[in-house]
Amino acid sequence: MYISIFSDELYRDIYDVLPVIKEWGMTHVDFRGMINGKPIEKQSDEELYELKKALDRYGLKAGVIQSSLCKVHLPDQERQKLEMEKLEGIIRASKILGTPLVRSFFYWQHKQDDPACGELAMRPDALAEVLEMFAPIAKRAKEAGLILGFENCGVTPDEVICVLEALNVPEWGMAWDVSNMFELLPEAQGDCVSYFAKALRYANMIHVKSRGVPAIPELKYKKVPWERVLAGVAVTGKDMPISVETHVPKESDLDKAETSKRVYEYIKKTIPASAPGDMKAALSPKVRFERPYADDPVRMVVVGLGMGKNRCKQLEDTCGIRLVGVCDINEEKARAVGEQYHVRYSTDIHTFLNDPSVEVMYIVTPTGTHCDIAEQCLNAGKHVLMTKPMDVAYEKCERVARLAKEKGLLLSCDFDLHFRGPLTELNLAVKGGYFGKLKSANMILNIRRTKQYFEENGHWRGTWAMDGGGALSNQGIHEIDRILTIFGMPQMVRCTTATQTHDIEAEDYGIAELKFADGMIARISSTTSYPASSWYTRLEVYGDSRAYLLTSGGPEGDHVYWWKNGEWSETSPYPVKKEWNQAADNFANALRTGEPLIVTAENGIRSRYVLDKLYESAQSTEGWLSI
Repeated sequence: MYISIFSDELYRDIYDVLPVIKEWGMTHVDFRGMINGKPIEKQSDEELYELKKALDRYGLKAGVIQSSLCKVHLPDQERQKLEMEKLEGIIRASKILGTPLVRSFFYWQHKQDDPACGELAMRPDALAEVLEMFAPIAKRAKEAGLILGFENCGVTPDEVICVLEALNVPEWGMAWDVSNMFELLPEAQGDCVSYFAKALRYANMIHVKSRGVPAIPELKYKKVPWERVLAGVAVTGKDMPISVETHVPKESDLDKAETSKRVYEYIKKTIPASAPGDMKAALSPKVRFERPYADDPVRMVVVGLGMGKNRCKQLEDTCGIRLVGVCDINEEKARAVGEQYHVRYSTDIHTFLNDPSVEVMYIVTPTGTHCDIAEQCLNAGKHVLMTKPMDVAYEKCERVARLAKEKGLLLSCDFDLHFRGPLTELNLAVKGGYFGKLKSANMILNIRRTKQYFEENGHWRGTWAMDGGGALSNQGIHEIDRILTIFGMPQMVRCTTATQTHDIEAEDYGIAELKFADGMIARISSTTSYPASSWYTRLEVYGDSRAYLLTSGGPEGDHVYWWKNGEWSETSPYPVKKEWNQAADNFANALRTGEPLIVTAENGIRSRYVLDKLYESAQSTEGWLSI
């Protein structure tokens, strides 16, 4: 996802706006009005080429053509003709400015307090009338290669969805303005999870109004939980624009430009650096657990501010932890994140290693650097939490674990699946004999990664030296750890890998088989070449009497099914209550209370060891290898 902004929300002509938003650090801009005194569709070719030159000069890209196309209720033929003329202007702007994304409407508009608002989703006759009117617009837009996003303004999200399903153009979606009608939706008074998930399934662009942003408390409206919405966007994997449509109310004396900047900075801070594991976890309200050591929080520094930026947000939101510093070799990145969280920043890790007040170093750097950095930290007397995988070879993991033990310091890896219900519930079921004699576990992990993903930050991803492999290492390691946690260590493993799509050293597809002493066989497949944008997992477990199915992302959504006595149920026979926000929360508790870690260094060592054996199998002709 990327942030863009409606240029006319600053209430200045576009040529005054471009240098301002460039100074803010923006990369994209949306166009609607106030361009040479006219809307975007009224620009001549010459004016559009001049606008494109200005964008290039400032290093900016066009985000979305934010038109009012078809924003009228069941118009007569004369108005429909005018909308077709508007469309031609939009097509010209789209081609010259280099963006196919266009906000649109579809000839159905009601005020949100109108009883007729929402009827379109329940009236086939009205839908047929709308589709007939909109058909020429749809035909021409498809011919021109436009990607339309229909905004839920004057219509409900369900009305947008019913139109999208009827039109059946895969690239088209909903320009979801989360603030619109948010106060009126019954489910918005609850946890919003199913509503958000449904909207995100269809969304291809997001609008952010100032009234729904917590960072603008001057506007007394219901605030949108943007941290959850944007985490959900990250889970979808869609590279969609998050467009700042400030929309400062007329009665407010807030400065338009300053408010737009505040909204932009809030969204920039809130966007997660990496996708959460599943949609339900992303969209669920965050529970704040009060810790007895809240007045003496564990002082942590985050090292590496790619995914580490997201970890900073997690630490800030966790009781009993205080983020006291950030470190990255990129000074600009370190400064930006440090200023964002109002903490010290440095490009030199010794700034924090030499500070006796720092207790924990949280390492979120490229995989091949984890243990080398951890050794520096441990030798300086700091506890270490690192992201997965623990490193690129299990020997390095064992070495740093021995050092931590010698120093009497905590060392752990942030396998966060351990702090969500499904893994713990399945683990309890297996240990409790729920399945009878275990037969098989099958895990599928389907992810779409782009060329940009592998090229950013120095092309380290997908390399053996710095990523320790490909789809099985960077992504599939979560699932290897899950299988080992639940079923223990296998006796034998074998693996097949392929590089099917991406120009990388390691695999973008891998399928692993693990054979256990009791005869059970587990299979794990992981790909980063999936065509659909999602983090889609599917886990099946069965024995001779019962079965289990977990789905996350993808077409099924987030579900856990248990089969017994001839029927499926989503009621867990081993329900667990969430106790920890994530690995850092549990790490801080272990440090302050002396209670054991849930995820230890052993998790990191054994998952890396099994992965190394899988790669050994894939690169040899021996087939099954003994563990």
